[in-house]
Amino acid sequence: MELNHLIQAFSGSREKQEKAIFSSLFIISNKLQTIFDYDSSDISLKQFMLLTMIRQSQAPLTLTKLGQLLGCSRQNIKKLAIVLEKKGYVVIENNPLDVRTYSMISTPKLHDYFEEIAEHHNQCLANLFSSYTDEEIQMLFKLMMGMHKSVEQLKEV
Repeated sequence: MELNHLIQAFSGSREKQEKAIFSSLFIISNKLQTIFDYDSSDISLKQFMLLTMIRQSQAPLTLTKLGQLLGCSRQNIKKLAIVLEKKGYVVIENNPLDVRTYSMISTPKLHDYFEEIAEHHNQCLANLFSSYTDEEIQMLFKLMMGMHKSVEQLKEV
């Protein structure tokens, strides 16, 4: 099916549009993951997102907190963490505030990685959003933040 055909087929009612939006979120996510994973031989998109959160954090984050932020289980984060630790990007340590939990600590290799790829990823983001106006980006940002809230509410049901 062509994209234009899908747009016509699903533009008739709110219910159809909701289904199309839901499907599109999944499809776009898969396409971005495929593109990123092809582009980066050492780090998958999920690993990249995890490393980004670790890098941006002011304090060490527990595996549980990282799972909440990424929207997946602590067990999935632990699997990613073990791989990233073997690759030398992070160290998994007991959390000094709660010895029952583990935190991920960045290494110099993680910082070197981000310095190395920053320009490339900034260019990819610029290309991804280049066809949108500033107003459209603001609207998309608001809509996506609202989607986050809706998903959190859905988890509580």
